[in-house]
Amino acid sequence: MLNASNQDALHFLRELLNRAIQRALPERNLAAHLPSPPKGRTLVVGAGKAAASMAQALETLWPSSCELSGLVVTRYGHVPDRDESIHPRIEIMQAAHPVPDEQSVLASQKMLELTRGLTEDDLVITLISGGGSSLLTLPVEGMRLEEKQALNRSLLRCGASISEINCVRKHLSAIKGGRLARACGPARLVTLCISDVPGDDPATIASGPTVADETTCEQALRVIEKYQLTLPAPLLDALRSSSLETPKANQFDRTRQEVHIIASPKDALEAAAQYAQSMGLNAYILSDEMEGESKEVALVHAALAKATAKGMGAFTKPCVLLSGGETTVTLAAGEAHGRGGRAGEFCLSLLKSLGGAPSIWALAADTDGIDGVEDNAGACMDPMTLERAQRLGVHVDDHLSRHDAYSFFERVGGLVVTGPTFTNVNDFRAILIL
Repeated sequence: MLNASNQDALHFLRELLNRAIQRALPERNLAAHLPSPPKGRTLVVGAGKAAASMAQALETLWPSSCELSGLVVTRYGHVPDRDESIHPRIEIMQAAHPVPDEQSVLASQKMLELTRGLTEDDLVITLISGGGSSLLTLPVEGMRLEEKQALNRSLLRCGASISEINCVRKHLSAIKGGRLARACGPARLVTLCISDVPGDDPATIASGPTVADETTCEQALRVIEKYQLTLPAPLLDALRSSSLETPKANQFDRTRQEVHIIASPKDALEAAAQYAQSMGLNAYILSDEMEGESKEVALVHAALAKATAKGMGAFTKPCVLLSGGETTVTLAAGEAHGRGGRAGEFCLSLLKSLGGAPSIWALAADTDGIDGVEDNAGACMDPMTLERAQRLGVHVDDHLSRHDAYSFFERVGGLVVTGPTFTNVNDFRAILIL
């Protein structure tokens, strides 16, 4: 049974995060989903925060006697050290996230070039994970990279859901929304995904470059109008005329395409729950599909935690409440804001709502190791965090109003720093109640 000391409780929460991350690593999950080598050549392409680790795992598993080549693109700094005994056969490029840069465009162009001349005897394996929407960027004709960057920033700030964001991205991309799949024909296509999205929809992960898109130009226009996004008039006209429509399911031969989710948020949460149970605690997975404003989602979690601490509700202490999904932080136009991402904001809002409640600890992190654009994965809090903040003159309301969770937890203690994890199954939240 877990001891009730503060140090033990915080160590336990960090171990829960570690177990979740380990369960989602490519080297643990890739082998079961690999196809047999083809008669022709095997081309590997891919994008995402886990793309480099997925490629290296594939190189290790693929027969050395069989041809293998290709290119993947990942976020700067998300390339694991290579096993020197394995000869590298897949090129790894690095690009910017969450806003694309010139390297994102170059990687996309090179990837499409590699697909030229494929035959029915060839195999394409695509390695897709969260973050690929930014890393795999090729604006449609008539759109400059600077315009795509500005649109990405606006989409990230406006509070749009990941589905809404990806709907717009797909229709303004020359490679996402099934367009990479179309370029791979007539080769056999196998897509392996690490899911970072609620519901594990392959069409949403990295904006579905190898999956048919069922959204429409009309829907993209509605998102643009809903959030009052700025787009050049010719592109708006192209959307209205449906000339930027994405490939649909009836345009592909389904017998030549496979999609496999090799790791998911549910897998990660179940691994954490199993560890908690092994430590003598009850473990409850609330959901792996939670969405909404981080600070509002935190209020719901706080209410459940407080009720459980009082012996009320459906959960029995000692226990841990687990959840995943993808929350958002909406920044108003022109609003000054501090440092931090959605995990830190969740933890700060939770701290405020709990009000120093005894015997409740919590951790929130992004499983890729990066909360927003900072160097921390997230933050954790304990029953004394609020008191420490008050002694230091650090005010929760002030930091919460400025979306400045990073600075708050940097001052009072509680930043969770893992470095890049080389996987990505999105948000991880754990609340310990003793």
